[in-house]
Amino acid sequence: MAGACRNPAVALAEEDKEAEAMTLHQNLIAGEWVGEDGVANVNPSNTNDVVGDYARASAEDAKAAIAAAKAAFPTWSRSGILERHAILKKTADEILARKDELGRLLSREEGKTLAEGIGETVRAGQIFEFFAGETLRLAGEVVPSVRPGIGVEITREPVGVVGIITPWNFPIAIPAWKVAPALCYGNTVVFKPAELVPGCSWAIVDILHRAGLPKGVLNLVMGKGSVVGQAMLDSPDVQAITFTGSTATGKRVAVASVEHNRKYQLEMGGKNPFVVLDDADLSVAVEAAVNSAFFSTGQRCTASSRIIVTEGIHDRFVAAMGERIKGLVVDDALKAGTHIGPVVDQSQLNQDTDYIAIGKKEGAKLAFGGELVSRDTPGFYLQPALFTEATNDMRISREEIFGPVAAVIRVRDYDEALAVANDTPFGLSSGIATTSLKHATHFKRNAEAGMVMVNLPTAGVDFHVPFGGRKASSYGPREQGKYAAEFYTNVKTAYTLA
Repeated sequence: MAGACRNPAVALAEEDKEAEAMTLHQNLIAGEWVGEDGVANVNPSNTNDVVGDYARASAEDAKAAIAAAKAAFPTWSRSGILERHAILKKTADEILARKDELGRLLSREEGKTLAEGIGETVRAGQIFEFFAGETLRLAGEVVPSVRPGIGVEITREPVGVVGIITPWNFPIAIPAWKVAPALCYGNTVVFKPAELVPGCSWAIVDILHRAGLPKGVLNLVMGKGSVVGQAMLDSPDVQAITFTGSTATGKRVAVASVEHNRKYQLEMGGKNPFVVLDDADLSVAVEAAVNSAFFSTGQRCTASSRIIVTEGIHDRFVAAMGERIKGLVVDDALKAGTHIGPVVDQSQLNQDTDYIAIGKKEGAKLAFGGELVSRDTPGFYLQPALFTEATNDMRISREEIFGPVAAVIRVRDYDEALAVANDTPFGLSSGIATTSLKHATHFKRNAEAGMVMVNLPTAGVDFHVPFGGRKASSYGPREQGKYAAEFYTNVKTAYTLA
């Protein structure tokens, strides 16, 4: 009887949700949707909620996708710029028009809050829009030779078949900033998203497919990295691979790519510092630190889990940070008022709690949070954890945790803060809170990172400027913006006798 009394609109929405979950979302190979073996995509905010069923590709599927991309390359690489522009622009328009729907899908499968999910979706649309414009801005150079009577032309040409491997923490933005430039510059693509979050990637591929991409230009192969990813690494027909993920896997990509003499681009780990100086605006410093460490559940390669604070402001900062943490709401990602959603899955939750135990054992003080919490629905919920009395040689200060766990390191002054900030094998993002122009300017010049933030969170970047780091964080040309051309094209120099 209770079911008969449900609101008809609610009942219909639930039926649509159940039907979506039962539909097998297939792989796209050579322009055809294929696949029978499906895996459930589970909502980390509510493990009883199945987001959808997604096909799992085999090694043979991956080989077929590579062959299709190779066959499609000669025609697509010489396609007109208006054709590419129209497809990418149509894709951007649909993503932006469906931002609420796709943002909700993202939050259901990955655990970001709904506001973050919608924001990331908008960013993906903007990325496609940017590269739609880039197709109309393709250019080269004509320069004089040092030899009389000879002309020199410098042009860029597509690389070939590009393998794209993306992580689970940004399930729509990172695929967008790899797929869009690959297609913009005339490459064909074999795309393997993270097995944990295939929904947004499938949606992007579906949109591009319907926007008019020719068969074989974009191929989607969802599945295990050890199967699908390995087949991509082993293939001599993949001319370039762009990878975002763990440092260990990145090294495997590099070794395999060197063997095949292919281009490769790696975005890997981070252990990003956020420095707070005595002269900082306390409220600005706290908000930037909280955002850096805990938003998106700390599951960002640009997140700051090392907060380096000079002794004059240390105690006031820690107290204010603790009060701010107490006010953060950890709950279902789709609930209004939620600041921090769940950790992505049980394995990541175990890693986070293991590091909390390691921090305690090493002698750091767990000043706030760090407890598992229960909510109305079964999920992977963890209160943000803040350690104090940490040192930079502790494991919690050296190793990437990838969760809502941060440690405060007390230092004497700016010079020590800079030295500690740079004392890491990583170099992706680095931040500072200060009102001193002198210190801000010096830090921007001397921070050993690919990106530097002043009075801003270490996470949060624009879509039209380069993204990437140095040291163990990144390898190869930068991603995003016009700098993407460095990876997705080859430079050709042609000489002509007049």
